[in-house]
Parts: sequence; structure tokens; C-alpha cells
Amino acid sequence: MTGTMGFTLLAFCLPFIGALVAPFLTRLLGHNAAWPLALIPFAVFLHFLGFNADVADGRIVTGGYMWVPSYNVSFSWLIDGLSLTFLLLISGIGTLIVLYAGGYLKGHKHQGRFFSFILMFMGSMLGLVASDSFLMLFVFWELTSITSFLLIGFDHAREASRRAALQALIVTGGGGLFLLAGLLLLWDVTDVTQFSLLMSFGPEVRASPFYLAILFLMLGGAFTKSAQFPFHFWLPNAMEAPTPVSAYLHSATMVKAGVYLLMRLNPVMGATPAWETILPAFGGLTLLVGSVLAIRQTDLKLMLAYTTVASLGLLVMLTGFGSEHAIAAAALYLVAHSLFKGALFMVAGLIDHETGTRDVTKLGGLRRAMPITFLAALVAALSMGGLPPFFGFLAKEEIYAALAGGNARAIAFTSAAVIGNALMFAVAFAVALKPFLGNAVATPKQAHEGPALLWIGPVLLAVTGLAIGIFSGLAHALMTSPLASAISGTAQTVTISAVPHAGIALYLSLLTVAIGVAVFLKLNAARGAADRLIEDIGWGPDRGFDQAMRGLVRFSTRVARFTQPGLMEIYMTATFVVVALALLVPPAVYGEWPRAPVWPADMPFHELAVMVLAALGIAAVLMARNRLTAIVALGIQGFCVAMLFLLFGAPDLAFTQFMIETLSVVILALAMTRLKLTPRDHRPLREKIPDAVIAIACGLGFALFLLRVTQARFDTALTDFFNLYSKTIAHGANVVNVIIVDFRGTDTLGEIAVVMVTGLAILSLIRVRKGRRA
Repeated sequence: MTGTMGFTLLAFCLPFIGALVAPFLTRLLGHNAAWPLALIPFAVFLHFLGFNADVADGRIVTGGYMWVPSYNVSFSWLIDGLSLTFLLLISGIGTLIVLYAGGYLKGHKHQGRFFSFILMFMGSMLGLVASDSFLMLFVFWELTSITSFLLIGFDHAREASRRAALQALIVTGGGGLFLLAGLLLLWDVTDVTQFSLLMSFGPEVRASPFYLAILFLMLGGAFTKSAQFPFHFWLPNAMEAPTPVSAYLHSATMVKAGVYLLMRLNPVMGATPAWETILPAFGGLTLLVGSVLAIRQTDLKLMLAYTTVASLGLLVMLTGFGSEHAIAAAALYLVAHSLFKGALFMVAGLIDHETGTRDVTKLGGLRRAMPITFLAALVAALSMGGLPPFFGFLAKEEIYAALAGGNARAIAFTSAAVIGNALMFAVAFAVALKPFLGNAVATPKQAHEGPALLWIGPVLLAVTGLAIGIFSGLAHALMTSPLASAISGTAQTVTISAVPHAGIALYLSLLTVAIGVAVFLKLNAARGAADRLIEDIGWGPDRGFDQAMRGLVRFSTRVARFTQPGLMEIYMTATFVVVALALLVPPAVYGEWPRAPVWPADMPFHELAVMVLAALGIAAVLMARNRLTAIVALGIQGFCVAMLFLLFGAPDLAFTQFMIETLSVVILALAMTRLKLTPRDHRPLREKIPDAVIAIACGLGFALFLLRVTQARFDTALTDFFNLYSKTIAHGANVVNVIIVDFRGTDTLGEIAVVMVTGLAILSLIRVRKGRRA
């Protein structure tokens, strides 16, 4: 492994290492542990920033090592314009989030645990967006679901936090199963397990009869992760998490994982009618639903959360629209949204932290008490509103340039974009202006400016959105052009600048601003209208989730009561019925019955005597008048089998069989004396017949199975292997002993453990029985 690969591997491991030391460091330094812990993501940021020149020149950086070579499974990474942008956003914003959490959770008794969770989450996201291997993508995908569960449910004493965490885990974890199935199908179709190799298989994937199946499975994973309608409900509920989690979740991490997946697959699965229909349709619908739901909120975090839902819909719509301008717009908006949304969420948390409330109707006049926060909020809102010269303006102009057209499809999606962006404009300035302008309002806490740990993050993100808007040429060369090229699969150059140009895009931008200003001025009326609309609709996916969970619990309870009634007789009967069906149904379906056995004409007398003895043993079992006699008679069968082993030259196997049968009879006889059972089975004939039928079916099934096995061609591969290596590797002359102790040593240990646990269980039952008797 070269030095660069070693440092890259270390960069992926650093957040997890930080997660291990965070609790101890917090115990020593308190909330100031945020400063040294923030150096971890900052170091990761600097490392990946070093790849910028290569990626900007169009090169793709890969690395890693083979994990399971026989299955072509590797731990490998792929760094191109798409993954590098995400890596820099995750680590850069992650640095600010760690600092912000140091101030926000100052004095919290579990702050060290929080640092640990957030760093694990960061490491999972870094691995997800850089994974070249299908398997590693899935592993990190599910790790983000698990770590987000820990973060959303951080305040686990509150029921709302627990519900939100569980809901997010179920929705996104379930989507991960769809993703896994889709990746397996992709592997089957292309015979590759790495995205760097997959990029050249676009024609094969699109022409495959499994294309639609792969598409729907991938969309199942992406839509649940990125909160597309109707799976959008989990994301606003995740606002139960502390604000540092909300800011990180919504700006650069998990909610964009689904968008990342769609962008990664666009060169392979895009440019088909299904892709260009489903993605824009669901994305546009999510955009409208999210923006309307955002208008009706009064909680600052919920207002921003629903605009995130809308923004994710917009990104999905652009990714699937199918034009170069749309891809460029998606690239621009991805970066712009990360910057302004991260800043605004931190502002919302800062307001809540310093005033004691985040209800926009109970805030006002904070501009003098919190001037730095006001400035950060205003600058971020200007970018979110799409005003020049901010980077959000570039994104909005490119969006309208991509969508505008004269056909019905273009008009429909352009209308959705204008309405959605206008409503988000109103929400952005409601968050940035309502709490700060007007007369001062009494708040639960005396309002004052927060410490540097709280405002440094939103200020830097807001200013960055302004800086890259002004210096857009440099930003395009280093970031957005490589990003757009990676999404489209072909080289693209993004050229839009912060200088407005007359045209349809500018006119649509002015229309958006006009509608947004009108909604902002009539925000209370708009909120009331949105409330009435939602109330008229009534049922929603969030309520449907609760209904589905209650239904699942009721169904599981009924199934458990039916299959687990607490009666051993039912368990045993069900087990043997399944065994009989498994043995008899396949031969009946496929017609693979064994040939009838041929009785040898010259069977030796001693072998015939053993067979007759076995038959007499069976008769003795059936005719036994009490259970104890039946158990003893049953041992005759085992001794007869041991005699056959002995006659055919396997004395060690025969000795083992003798021991097993002797111990079995003794243990069963002892158990019978300890249990209160009637000496005989007094059930009526109608109850005995079903058990007899099941027993005969199982016996017949095993007999037919053994006949079929013995009639098949004997494969000597294992025999040759054990004969060859028992002496040379295991240094044992007794092949059977070597197999049991060496080659199958772990299996033998497991069998011993099972016997031991069973014995302990029996001993416990006997002691419980003695205790009750006493």
C-alpha cells in the first residue's frame, strides 16, 4: 500500500478513532473538548482537499485492497468530482458542527457520548460517499441509519425522541434492504462489484430485462434515505434530535445520501423514459409537499426541516430531468443548499439556546441582543432566497435555465420549481427576519449573543456562500464542473456567474422573488391556508406509519399466539410435519424418487440376524405397555445399527454408536422417573392416528432420502482430501478422529456446547420442579 493510500485509509478511520477517545477527552476538558475533537474532521478535510487538483483535471482517484478476492469483494474507495464534493462538505461542515456542539451542549452530562455518536456518524457518511465497493456502500449506508438512530434518540428520556429515532431507523433501514437487493441484481447483470468498473456498463444495464427491477429497488433505497414523498415524514420528526444533529443531518449528511446514490447511478441508469419520468415526478411532488408544509410551521427547526424535504425533492427532480443544464443546476444547488441550510439550522439552535424558545410567533427584536446571529441569518437567507451575488442565485438561475421550455412537461416542472422556490424564499426570510425585527418580545431566557463556539459555524457557512458566489469562476473550476461531470458521466463545464443576464431564467427568478415577498408579507394568512388544506386532507403518511406499526404489532401478536401457545405437543407436531413435508414434497414435485432396493440373495446369516433383531425391536416399541419399556426397546434399534457398523469394519464408529444409545436410554429412563407422566398413553384412537401418520411420514421420508443418497454417484473428493491430509497436516492416523477434532473442531465444540446447555436446562427444570414440590 502506497503512502497516499495509507493516509487515505487513516482519514476514513480518524472519525471512528475520535469516537473512541471523545468521552475520555470530554471528561478531562468539558465542553472545550470540542476544540481538539474538531481537529479530526479538519484534518480529514485538509487531506481530501489535496485531491482537488487531480479531480479538477478530470482524473479519478481509486485505492484500497481486496477483502474477499474469490468473490471480487474489496474495501476500496472512489474519489471523483461527486464523492470529493461530499467528502469536503461532510468533513468541513462536520468541523463546524463539532465546535457548535461544544457550545450548544455545554454542561450536558452526556456531551462526551454525543461527540462519540456524531463522529461515528461522520465516519459512516465519509465511507458511504467514497465507497467504490458495492458491499462497503451498503455497510456504510446501514451504519448511517444506526448512528442517526443514536443521534435522533439522544434525549432518550423523551418519548417523542424515541419515536422519531425508531421511525427513522425503520424507514431508512428498510430502504437499505431495497438497496442491497438492487446492488445484488446489478452485480448479477454486470458481474462487477465496484462503481469505477460499473460506469462502463451503462448500455448493458439499460438494456437488461432486470433494469426496471434494479431501478425500483434503488429508488426504494434512495427515496427512503432522502425523504421523498411518501417517505418524507421521518425527516421533520427527526428534529427531536439536538440542533447540532439537525444542522448536520440536513446540510451535508444522511438526507443527501439518497441523492448521492441517484447521482452516482445517473451515468449507468439515466437517460431512460422510466428514469426521466419517475424521478422528476416524485421529486416535483416532494418539492411542493415540503414547501407547503414548511409554510404552516411556527417552529424554526420544523420550518427549515420541511424546506429540506422540498430541496431534496428539487435535487431529485433535477437529477432525473435529463439535460446538461439540469445536472449543472443539481450540482450548484447541492453545494448552495449545504451551506445556507447548515447556517440557518445553527442560527435556529442559537436562538433557541439563548432565548429559550424557537417559536417564531413568540420572537422579535433580537437584532440588538444578537447582532452576529442576525447577520449570519440574513446572509444565509439571501442565498436561500436566490438573490445575487450569492451562490444560491447561481443555482436558481441554472434551475430555471434547465427547466424552462414550451412543452407541457417543461411547463409543469417549471411551475413546480417556481412555487416551491417562492415558498422557500418566504420561509427563509421568516427565519432570518421575524425573530430579529420589530419590537423586542419577552422570552423565557434573557436574550444575548451566544459564545463563539455557537456563532462561528453559521457565520463561516453564510460567508462561504457569498464568497463562492462572487468568485464563481474559481468555484466552478475546482468544484462544480468536476461535480457535474461525475453526475452526467461526461465532461461538463459550468459557466454561470453571479451577474444577472436578461432571459427566461431571470424573469422566472423575479417572479419567484415577487411571489415569495407576497407570501412573506401575508405569512399568517398563508399559514392558515396551509393549515386548512392539511386538515381537509386529514390522513397523512406519518399517521399511516403509526397505523402500520400498530397493525404489525397486532399481526405479530396473533401469529405468536397461534404458533407459540405454550404447548410442547404443538411445537413437536409442527416440527415433524415440516420435516415430513421437506422430505416428501420435493421428490413428488420433481419426480426424483429412488429406485426400489434390491434384497441381496446371498446376505450372510449374521447380517440377516441383525436385521431381524431390529424388526423385533420395532415391534417391541409398538407393543410396549408402558413408556419405560418403549424407551428400552427403542435402544435396540441403535444397538443394531452399531452392530452393522462393526460388521462393516468401523469399530470406532460402532463404539460411538453404542455409547450414544446407552446414554440415551439411561438419560431418558432417568428423566421419565423424574417427570409426572402416566405409564401409558391413554389418548383415544382418533388422537393417536394423526401422530402415527406424521411419524410414518417422517420415517418414510428419511428412508427414501437415504436410498436416494446411496444410489447417487459417490464423490470421493472429501475422502481423498481427508486421507491425504489427515496424517501430513493434522498428524493423526485415525481419519475419523482427525475429522472430528481437527477439521471439524469448531463444529464439535458447538455440539458439545449444545449438549452442555441442554443438560443445564434439564437440571434447571428438575430443580424448579423440586422447589415447587417443597
